[in-house]
Amino acid sequence: MSGTSLDGVDLAHCQFSFDTNKWTFEIKAAITYPYSSVWENKLQTAHQQSMESLNLLDEEYTILLADYIGRFLREHPLPPIDFIASHGHTVLHQPERQLTYQIGNLPKLAKLTGHKVICDFRVEDVALGGQGAPLVPLGDRLLFGDYEACINLGGFANISFERDDKRIAYDICPVNKVLNPYANTLGVEFDDGGQIAKASSPNEELLLKLDSLKYYSETAPKSLGIEWLEAYFFPLLELSGLSSEEIMATCTHHFAKQIENSIHKSSRVLFTGGGALNSYLLELIASQTQAQLILPEAKVIHYKEALIFGLLGVLREREETNVLASVTGASQDHSAGFIYLP
Repeated sequence: MSGTSLDGVDLAHCQFSFDTNKWTFEIKAAITYPYSSVWENKLQTAHQQSMESLNLLDEEYTILLADYIGRFLREHPLPPIDFIASHGHTVLHQPERQLTYQIGNLPKLAKLTGHKVICDFRVEDVALGGQGAPLVPLGDRLLFGDYEACINLGGFANISFERDDKRIAYDICPVNKVLNPYANTLGVEFDDGGQIAKASSPNEELLLKLDSLKYYSETAPKSLGIEWLEAYFFPLLELSGLSSEEIMATCTHHFAKQIENSIHKSSRVLFTGGGALNSYLLELIASQTQAQLILPEAKVIHYKEALIFGLLGVLREREETNVLASVTGASQDHSAGFIYLP
């Protein structure tokens, strides 16, 4: 799994069991291989490239993933694996144009690794009129159904929950995709524990403008991408004339408000993703809701999305539904993903 926060490639060796109509899992081993500065820059600017350039990048990235997978298998003595489930990395997400593109999902990944690969889980959903995202909520239902809601805080914050026997999910707001670049301007990779934001004060004028963005009043299904940030979010920050510290404080308060707005007041909410380690952000959310905010064990915090794409691969292998129309807005539930043999 590789997400929009560009931390690196998450690899997890997962074992799934199905007994008495219930899925359980164990994360046997997991690691994140960080991107080099060269690759981080390539992926950061990929959405601005031509399709010809993206096709070349796809080839390069598939080789990179194969190298990481080979390294993971060498470094972690494991029993024989059934297959590799690969999300790849999203370089284009424009569902309104029926366009989504995750690089690293070429058939050569199977040949390079010598293993069966199940991948490219989003394309079919977009072809069926869906957003192609989010896909994790089915895993939330099957693996984390004891919680009233699941929120992942990565490059973007997303939520999933049950309503009238349907899984509802959507992107709430950006998080690390905004905070990390401003932390970088201050010479650090990220705002550790939210301390930079906590030491400054939010700007009320900017906060009002951010809270008034049209996306927040739209109904689900809906999803966010870098294209939305560049068109609507970043311009407000750049025109504010505020320091990086003030922008980070304002955005952290903004994110907390939008996340709190999405939570049912009396629920138990599971928080995962790198942003779940931003204790100041969680403190702000907790101060505005009576919901119980729960952090799981570290492996689940960091590797829940990789885990769930493993489950999506299992479901595809079993020819069972792994994408929910109630979540993506597609015309029907379906079993998505291409299967490639070495």
